Amino acid sequence: MFKHAPALLALIAATASLAFAQPASRPAAKPAEPAKAVTAPAAASATQHVVVHTSQGDITLELYPDKAPKTVDNFLQYANSGFYAGTVFHRVIPNFMIQGGGFTKELQLKRTRAPIRNEANNGLSNLKYTVSMARTGDPHSAAAQFFINLVDNKRLDYTADTNGLTWGYCVFGKVIKGQDVVDKIGTVPTGASGPLPSDVPTTPITIDKVEVAQ
Repeated sequence: MFKHAPALLALIAATASLAFAQPASRPAAKPAEPAKAVTAPAAASATQHVVVHTSQGDITLELYPDKAPKTVDNFLQYANSGFYAGTVFHRVIPNFMIQGGGFTKELQLKRTRAPIRNEANNGLSNLKYTVSMARTGDPHSAAAQFFINLVDNKRLDYTADTNGLTWGYCVFGKVIKGQDVVDKIGTVPTGASGPLPSDVPTTPITIDKVEVAQ
Protein backbone atom coordinates (compact mmCIF):
# COMPACT_ATOMS: atom_id res chain seq x y z
CA MET A 1 0.00 0.00 0.00
CA PHE A 2 2.87 2.39 0.67
CA LYS A 3 3.75 2.52 -3.00
CA HIS A 4 0.51 4.43 -3.38
CA ALA A 5 1.21 6.78 -0.47
CA PRO A 6 1.17 9.88 -2.74
CA ALA A 7 -2.28 8.90 -3.93
CA LEU A 8 -3.41 8.36 -0.36
CA LEU A 9 -2.15 11.75 0.69
CA ALA A 10 -3.81 13.26 -2.33
CA LEU A 11 -7.10 11.82 -1.17
CA ILE A 12 -6.82 13.31 2.29
CA ALA A 13 -5.41 16.75 1.40
CA ALA A 14 -7.75 19.66 0.85
CA THR A 15 -6.58 19.98 -2.72
CA ALA A 16 -6.98 16.27 -3.37
CA SER A 17 -8.77 14.56 -6.21
CA LEU A 18 -11.60 13.92 -3.75
CA ALA A 19 -12.13 17.64 -4.05
CA PHE A 20 -14.05 16.68 -7.16
CA ALA A 21 -16.75 15.52 -4.78
CA GLN A 22 -18.25 19.02 -4.71
CA PRO A 23 -19.27 21.27 -7.62
CA ALA A 24 -17.56 24.22 -5.96
CA SER A 25 -14.20 22.48 -6.32
CA ARG A 26 -14.40 21.75 -10.04
CA PRO A 27 -17.42 23.24 -11.85
CA ALA A 28 -18.77 21.09 -14.65
CA ALA A 29 -19.54 22.45 -18.08
CA LYS A 30 -23.32 22.74 -18.50
CA PRO A 31 -24.16 20.67 -15.41
CA ALA A 32 -27.45 18.87 -15.10
CA GLU A 33 -30.29 20.25 -13.00
CA PRO A 34 -29.98 19.74 -9.24
CA ALA A 35 -31.22 16.37 -8.05
CA LYS A 36 -34.61 16.39 -6.36
CA ALA A 37 -34.83 14.94 -2.90
CA VAL A 38 -36.74 11.68 -2.65
CA THR A 39 -37.78 10.27 0.68
CA ALA A 40 -35.90 7.06 1.31
CA PRO A 41 -37.83 4.03 2.54
CA ALA A 42 -37.53 3.42 6.25
CA ALA A 43 -35.17 0.60 7.09
CA ALA A 44 -37.05 -2.42 8.46
CA SER A 45 -33.94 -3.69 10.23
CA ALA A 46 -30.40 -2.67 11.09
CA THR A 47 -29.29 -3.14 7.47
CA GLN A 48 -30.43 -2.11 3.99
CA HIS A 49 -29.37 -3.64 0.69
CA VAL A 50 -28.80 -2.05 -2.70
CA VAL A 51 -27.44 -3.37 -5.99
CA VAL A 52 -25.08 -1.19 -8.00
CA HIS A 53 -25.53 -2.27 -11.63
CA THR A 54 -22.33 -1.41 -13.52
CA SER A 55 -20.95 -2.04 -17.00
CA GLN A 56 -18.61 -4.57 -15.39
CA GLY A 57 -21.26 -6.44 -13.41
CA ASP A 58 -23.39 -6.08 -10.29
CA ILE A 59 -22.16 -5.08 -6.84
CA THR A 60 -24.45 -5.70 -3.87
CA LEU A 61 -24.01 -3.42 -0.88
CA GLU A 62 -25.20 -3.87 2.67
CA LEU A 63 -25.80 -0.47 4.29
CA TYR A 64 -25.84 0.37 7.99
CA PRO A 65 -28.53 2.94 8.86
CA ASP A 66 -28.00 2.18 12.54
CA LYS A 67 -24.37 3.30 12.29
CA ALA A 68 -24.65 6.13 9.75
CA PRO A 69 -28.35 7.09 9.52
CA LYS A 70 -27.97 10.43 7.74
CA THR A 71 -25.40 9.04 5.32
CA VAL A 72 -27.49 6.00 4.40
CA ASP A 73 -30.63 8.11 4.03
CA ASN A 74 -28.73 10.52 1.78
CA PHE A 75 -27.36 7.68 -0.37
CA LEU A 76 -30.81 6.09 -0.71
CA GLN A 77 -32.35 9.40 -1.74
CA TYR A 78 -29.84 9.73 -4.56
CA ALA A 79 -30.39 6.10 -5.54
CA ASN A 80 -34.19 6.35 -5.54
CA SER A 81 -34.13 9.58 -7.55
CA GLY A 82 -32.09 7.94 -10.32
CA PHE A 83 -29.18 10.30 -9.74
CA TYR A 84 -26.53 7.61 -10.10
CA ALA A 85 -27.80 6.28 -13.43
CA GLY A 86 -25.26 7.18 -16.11
CA THR A 87 -22.51 8.20 -13.71
CA VAL A 88 -19.11 6.52 -13.76
CA PHE A 89 -16.30 5.30 -11.56
CA HIS A 90 -14.08 8.23 -12.47
CA ARG A 91 -11.18 7.48 -10.13
CA VAL A 92 -9.46 4.11 -9.83
CA ILE A 93 -6.25 3.56 -7.87
CA PRO A 94 -5.07 -0.07 -7.63
CA ASN A 95 -4.52 -1.34 -4.08
CA PHE A 96 -6.35 1.70 -2.73
CA MET A 97 -9.93 2.43 -3.80
CA ILE A 98 -12.44 3.03 -6.63
CA GLN A 99 -14.53 6.20 -6.54
CA GLY A 100 -17.70 7.10 -8.41
CA GLY A 101 -21.20 8.49 -8.34
CA GLY A 102 -20.55 12.11 -9.30
CA PHE A 103 -19.42 12.45 -12.91
CA THR A 104 -21.24 11.62 -16.13
CA LYS A 105 -19.66 9.51 -18.87
CA GLU A 106 -18.57 12.81 -20.45
CA LEU A 107 -16.87 13.70 -17.13
CA GLN A 108 -19.28 16.49 -16.34
CA LEU A 109 -19.78 16.90 -12.61
CA LYS A 110 -23.44 16.53 -11.64
CA ARG A 111 -25.07 19.01 -9.31
CA THR A 112 -26.00 17.65 -5.93
CA ARG A 113 -28.11 18.57 -2.96
CA ALA A 114 -26.55 20.18 0.10
CA PRO A 115 -23.72 18.20 1.71
CA ILE A 116 -24.27 16.12 4.83
CA ARG A 117 -22.61 16.01 8.20
CA ASN A 118 -19.74 13.56 8.53
CA GLU A 119 -20.71 10.45 10.51
CA ALA A 120 -17.27 8.83 10.43
CA ASN A 121 -17.22 8.61 14.23
CA ASN A 122 -19.43 5.53 14.17
CA GLY A 123 -17.04 2.74 15.08
CA LEU A 124 -16.70 1.45 11.51
CA SER A 125 -13.31 1.21 9.82
CA ASN A 126 -12.26 1.67 6.18
CA LEU A 127 -11.49 -2.00 5.66
CA LYS A 128 -11.36 -3.88 2.36
CA TYR A 129 -14.68 -3.79 0.47
CA THR A 130 -16.26 -1.23 2.78
CA VAL A 131 -18.11 1.70 1.21
CA SER A 132 -17.42 5.28 2.33
CA MET A 133 -18.39 8.79 1.36
CA ALA A 134 -15.99 10.87 -0.71
CA ARG A 135 -15.51 14.50 0.28
CA THR A 136 -13.24 17.53 0.01
CA GLY A 137 -10.90 18.79 2.72
CA ASP A 138 -14.02 20.03 4.52
CA PRO A 139 -15.05 17.08 6.72
CA HIS A 140 -18.73 17.87 6.21
CA SER A 141 -18.71 18.22 2.42
CA ALA A 142 -19.83 14.75 1.29
CA ALA A 143 -22.79 14.74 -1.09
CA ALA A 144 -23.26 11.95 -3.66
CA GLN A 145 -19.84 10.50 -4.43
CA PHE A 146 -18.71 7.33 -2.70
CA PHE A 147 -15.74 5.00 -2.82
CA ILE A 148 -15.09 1.31 -2.22
CA ASN A 149 -11.89 0.36 -0.41
CA LEU A 150 -9.77 -2.17 -2.30
CA VAL A 151 -7.59 -2.83 0.76
CA ASP A 152 -7.66 -1.98 4.45
CA ASN A 153 -7.31 1.82 4.57
CA LYS A 154 -7.41 2.52 8.29
CA ARG A 155 -5.63 5.83 7.75
CA LEU A 156 -8.95 7.10 6.46
CA ASP A 157 -10.73 6.37 9.75
CA TYR A 158 -12.00 8.95 12.22
CA THR A 159 -9.56 9.79 15.00
CA ALA A 160 -10.81 13.16 16.30
CA ASP A 161 -13.10 15.98 15.24
CA THR A 162 -10.18 18.41 15.08
CA ASN A 163 -9.82 19.05 11.35
CA GLY A 164 -10.33 17.61 7.88
CA LEU A 165 -7.52 15.11 8.34
CA THR A 166 -8.67 13.66 11.64
CA TRP A 167 -12.40 13.56 10.88
CA GLY A 168 -11.86 10.66 8.50
CA TYR A 169 -14.17 9.26 5.84
CA CYS A 170 -17.55 7.86 6.82
CA VAL A 171 -18.03 4.13 6.30
CA PHE A 172 -21.73 3.38 5.73
CA GLY A 173 -21.76 -0.09 4.19
CA LYS A 174 -19.83 -2.93 2.65
CA VAL A 175 -19.81 -5.12 -0.45
CA ILE A 176 -21.46 -8.48 0.27
CA LYS A 177 -21.64 -9.74 -3.32
CA GLY A 178 -19.71 -8.82 -6.45
CA GLN A 179 -16.29 -8.48 -4.86
CA ASP A 180 -14.88 -9.89 -8.09
CA VAL A 181 -16.47 -6.99 -9.96
CA VAL A 182 -14.90 -4.51 -7.55
CA ASP A 183 -11.50 -6.16 -7.99
CA LYS A 184 -11.86 -6.09 -11.77
CA ILE A 185 -12.69 -2.39 -11.77
CA GLY A 186 -9.72 -1.80 -9.47
CA THR A 187 -7.25 -3.03 -12.07
CA VAL A 188 -8.45 -1.33 -15.26
CA PRO A 189 -6.03 0.91 -17.21
CA THR A 190 -6.28 4.59 -16.25
CA GLY A 191 -4.97 7.98 -17.27
CA ALA A 192 -5.86 11.65 -17.55
CA SER A 193 -9.18 12.60 -19.12
CA GLY A 194 -11.25 15.78 -19.31
CA PRO A 195 -10.87 17.91 -16.18
CA LEU A 196 -9.31 15.06 -14.20
CA PRO A 197 -5.50 14.84 -14.19
CA SER A 198 -5.13 11.11 -13.51
CA ASP A 199 -6.66 7.79 -12.46
CA VAL A 200 -9.59 7.91 -14.91
CA PRO A 201 -10.41 4.54 -16.53
CA THR A 202 -9.50 4.66 -20.21
CA THR A 203 -12.73 2.79 -20.95
CA PRO A 204 -15.60 4.31 -18.93
CA ILE A 205 -16.95 2.13 -16.12
CA THR A 206 -20.59 3.20 -15.95
CA ILE A 207 -23.13 2.89 -13.17
CA ASP A 208 -26.33 1.99 -14.97
CA LYS A 209 -28.52 2.03 -11.87
CA VAL A 210 -28.44 1.76 -8.11
CA GLU A 211 -31.39 -0.46 -7.19
CA VAL A 212 -32.73 -0.31 -3.64
CA ALA A 213 -34.10 -3.55 -2.20
CA GLN A 214 -37.66 -3.14 -0.98
